[in-house]
Amino acid sequence: QVQLVESGGGSVQAGGSLRLSCVASGRTPSRYAMGWFRQAPGKEREFVGGISRSGGNTYYADSVKGRFTISRDNDKNTAYLQMNSLKPEDTAVYYCVARAGMAVTTTPVSYDDWGQGTQVTVSS
Repeated sequence: QVQLVESGGGSVQAGGSLRLSCVASGRTPSRYAMGWFRQAPGKEREFVGGISRSGGNTYYADSVKGRFTISRDNDKNTAYLQMNSLKPEDTAVYYCVARAGMAVTTTPVSYDDWGQGTQVTVSS
């Protein structure tokens, strides 16, 4: 099991940027694929993006492709979500996730470990 702690959320105007961080601890975080989901009020959790164990492969939802970038630093056991050109529809609670193995998936139930979430609010 891996413990995940997110930080970096906040409020920003449309067009602005934020960078979320996710620090992992526990059983060898570098052996876990990691990713980000988000959930807006009244909506289901939505896959945002994911990154393989080595960081060599990244995957994004169409809604954020070209605006968001996922990276990781295994020496620091930290994953990042750089969010640029933010839109009001990006407003949500963002969750860092991890799953044992190499593959990134888009379904929430595939992830064993979740952070507590961090709020991102984008105003128009």
